[in-house]
Amino acid sequence: MTESSVNSYHQPRPEIPPPPVGCPVEHHWSPLDDDYLADPYPIAAELREDHPTFYAEQLGYVVVTRMEDIEAVFTDPDTYASTNVQDPVFPLAQEATDILSAEDFNPVAVMSNRPEPDHQRIRVYTKRGFSKRRLKTLEPYVRRRSHELIDAMLAAGSPAEFIEAFAFPLPGETVFRFIGFPESDDEMLKNWCGERKAFSWGKPTATEQTEIAEKMLSYWRYCRDFTAAKRDERADDFASELLDAHDADADELSYREVESVIYGLSFAGHEAVTSLICNCLVNLLSRRDQWDEICADPSLIPNAVEEVLRFDSSQISWRRVTTRDTVLNGFDIPAGTGVFMNFAAANREPRLFDDPHRFDIHRGNARRHISFGKGIHFCLGANMARFEATIVLGILAERIPSLRLVADQAITSFPNITFRGPERLVVEWDAEQAAAAPTS
Repeated sequence: MTESSVNSYHQPRPEIPPPPVGCPVEHHWSPLDDDYLADPYPIAAELREDHPTFYAEQLGYVVVTRMEDIEAVFTDPDTYASTNVQDPVFPLAQEATDILSAEDFNPVAVMSNRPEPDHQRIRVYTKRGFSKRRLKTLEPYVRRRSHELIDAMLAAGSPAEFIEAFAFPLPGETVFRFIGFPESDDEMLKNWCGERKAFSWGKPTATEQTEIAEKMLSYWRYCRDFTAAKRDERADDFASELLDAHDADADELSYREVESVIYGLSFAGHEAVTSLICNCLVNLLSRRDQWDEICADPSLIPNAVEEVLRFDSSQISWRRVTTRDTVLNGFDIPAGTGVFMNFAAANREPRLFDDPHRFDIHRGNARRHISFGKGIHFCLGANMARFEATIVLGILAERIPSLRLVADQAITSFPNITFRGPERLVVEWDAEQAAAAPTS
């Protein structure tokens, strides 16, 4: 099996084809506009109603906004390839390109950005790692670490910046335990992989690109060294499972693919879950009646998480690129055209969701959202994200039922086209109502 630059993990964006003939063109709208970043949903709804499929000139992508069209794109991987999902949206500065041109920076596409037939071959092994058994082995760690972080937050006193105190460390440390990274490396690893959303989905400056590229190179080198050491130090972790699979059949899962899966997992299981946890608090704590309901009845939490994923998802878009000339919603789309799937529009489509702009933890079809994708590339980490968010909300509701958002704070999201969640979130509570961690 040959692994060439065609399957490299990050590729520069090729020349952008012209807008499809006859397709409506939005000359000015961009998902990086300040008003869209502040609240994408009313704008996404207006775009959907004006023209469900259009060409965004500022982005250079055809945008689809309706659920049925997004699902059609997801379920036709032969026409709509996933190869661009980890690539920078805009051209890289030469300085960053030079850093990533290092001879030993050679991860290959393996999961979200690997085309068929290799994607399905690799997914067989990565899917095993996200089994119910593996999540079950992680649960004691997630619960213990959640209580430790809450203890520290309570001890420091109200108010607290929740992302720094809890929502950033927990998902990162959880995915590192899942992979098998040692706890002693946690802070270094979080620093290296914490800015990937700017690289692949934002519009960073040349200086920022260079700094991020240096961290990506350091992180890749760490992953390679870690994988090499793991060959002789197997344990009950995902990295060991991948190496076992490679040893059993190197033609089915190459060593470079093992290294690359480990490299790619950190962000996938980290930043998006941080944002999901924070979005849960933003939406529940600002609706006190619904927060009180889940405090009184934790069985409501799983559906509340699904409603957050629909109403205010941590992922509001995804990308594809056409492999051949095709027709989408009546328009002739040339091969090589980028396709931007607008989840923010589809997840609040009135045809699918009653009163879609209302947040309701009792919504019967909340799980109908598209936030984890669909088809062969359905997000491998979906169950882990749900699992972590459900555990966290249960523990917070039990221990700090008086938790609330500090009034009048400005909640802003880091500027990028896909991931949405607070950059800073300040919470407070009544100290006398905070419960101690369970002793068992």
